[in-house]
Amino acid sequence: MDKIPLGVSKCLLGEPVRFDGGHKRNRYLTDVLSEYVEFRPVCPEVAIGLGIPRKTIRLIVTDGQDRIRGVENPDLDVTDALVKEAELAAQAMPDICGYVFMQNSPSCAVFGLKRYGTNGYSIDSQGRGAYAKRFMELMPLIPVEEAGRLTDAGLRENFITRIFALHDWRKQLQHNPTPKKLIEFYSRYKYQVMAHHVPSYFAIGKFLANLSAKPIEEINQQFIHMLMTALGHKASRKGNTNAMMHLRGYLKSHINKLEKEELGHLIETYGKGQVPIIVPLTLLKHHLMKLDNPYLKNQTFWSPHPDALGLRNFVLEH
Repeated sequence: MDKIPLGVSKCLLGEPVRFDGGHKRNRYLTDVLSEYVEFRPVCPEVAIGLGIPRKTIRLIVTDGQDRIRGVENPDLDVTDALVKEAELAAQAMPDICGYVFMQNSPSCAVFGLKRYGTNGYSIDSQGRGAYAKRFMELMPLIPVEEAGRLTDAGLRENFITRIFALHDWRKQLQHNPTPKKLIEFYSRYKYQVMAHHVPSYFAIGKFLANLSAKPIEEINQQFIHMLMTALGHKASRKGNTNAMMHLRGYLKSHINKLEKEELGHLIETYGKGQVPIIVPLTLLKHHLMKLDNPYLKNQTFWSPHPDALGLRNFVLEH
């Protein structure tokens, strides 16, 4: 499989580019995910000419605007430079399928960055790094996550699910879409979308019902935004259970009473949060793969990401 291009804050790969001359190596990225992705590392603060080590900068609300300024030297304002660097980065890597940013960084934070007043006191934690904010505005399709949040099993699986789906679309549909290819592509994702967000399952189906209404290129772009939005909803126990129950319906006349009871019991046990999804999913897949049904066999719901990552070997919270 081709490695998936992934943007990443350079410090997360062990590069000593932090303000203090250190790094924040993330071993999940470097030791596990690296087998499947090709990193595109960026340190925007170094790229705009700030040294290593360097004086601390932070998000300071100035005249009602979020600005990235020096702590010791408040006259230093690197906001515009970071925004420009985001624009250059977006131009340089249009093919990436995701981005992992460094948390709590005035340039790269995505969630909950502290905002300070000019008096030095904290205002709230509603900020976003200037580089990350602009990059996300320019590339809204790209799944993004912070390295610190990847320790959450549900967030980790959701992020990796999305980068694999986007990579799949880039290979199959981005450059040469046809109505037939688009329908075939989404047919593989139906149960995965159902597990993530039922309203999207119906909305995408309705959207694809008339492929002659607009140019196929326009439909294709709208489709991938709808798909990525759908997958942006975390798959829940309820969603996964719903998808598995629908798939179980294909087995009505193909398994005996005891097998039905066993499968139903495992799905129910998963729904109660007592076992990870891999338990009922393995048995369900075992039965369905016996059927001569390409539609079922090709569902991405079975393996939205490599099994070797073990992302389904945990119990979802909800």
